[in-house]
Amino acid sequence: MNITVIIVLLFGIFSLTGGIIGYTKAGSVPSLVAGSVSGILLILSAIGLSRNYMAASYVALLVALLLGARFVMTIIKNFKVMPDLIMILFSATTIVAVIIYVVKK
Repeated sequence: MNITVIIVLLFGIFSLTGGIIGYTKAGSVPSLVAGSVSGILLILSAIGLSRNYMAASYVALLVALLLGARFVMTIIKNFKVMPDLIMILFSATTIVAVIIYVVKK
């Protein structure tokens, strides 16, 4: 399995799980919705990447950029390793991996 597929898949699972945790710990419906939507999109993108669908790389890139930007905004307000810094690092890793994947294709 391609490393990009694994990174995107793990990011999707982490985002989905994070949304569920945000809802159960803080009752945050926006966390549940955003985590679920972004997680599912990333998981579907990983499946698409495993089948060499280029559109999947663009979806993964867009979701990673949006999540990265969202968590950069919150880490500026209040520095928290979890989830802010972890999501920024996952976003950056995904962005780099997807760009390398696209350039190699």
